[in-house]
Amino acid sequence: MLAGGLIKNDDPEMKKVWAHIARTRKLSVDLNNSTSINQSRGRLSEIINSHIAASTIVLVPFHSNFGQHITLGHNVFINHDCSFLDMGGITIEDNVQIGPKVSLITEDHPLTPSQRRDLKLSAIVIKNNAWLGAAATILPGVTIGENAVVAAGAVVTTNVPANTVVAGVPAKPISTV
Repeated sequence: MLAGGLIKNDDPEMKKVWAHIARTRKLSVDLNNSTSINQSRGRLSEIINSHIAASTIVLVPFHSNFGQHITLGHNVFINHDCSFLDMGGITIEDNVQIGPKVSLITEDHPLTPSQRRDLKLSAIVIKNNAWLGAAATILPGVTIGENAVVAAGAVVTTNVPANTVVAGVPAKPISTV
């Protein structure tokens, strides 16, 4: 899955994927009932199967469908009600700020009706010190450059260069930092 590309819906390995999604859903109940930042961090660490730095804060509710393809750096802040569809891989580097209701989506489907249940996977990378505004949506295969800013409500369909501010649907550069 991390290699990206097309995965057929009838691939025999999809049973394992669905089992892992069920595991993540079960663990997410405990995550989203956490009563402290430390508890949330610990429960999310279990979901992503990786240690999360003490400097990283994730506010609940937080939603992920797969979980184990998320990598979080140091000093990351993720606000309430974010959704990470991470089968294709999500890398969030250090000092990133993510506003409430942000969606990072690494999964897509072919337009051809006969293939529409298949998955097209492509990783998302959020570089150091980027800021994603409230309710921004980042689509598959996008890299958000270092120090870049994505305005609230933007839908990002292409890479954002370093030190660039983007806004709109689809997101377009509006200034530099």
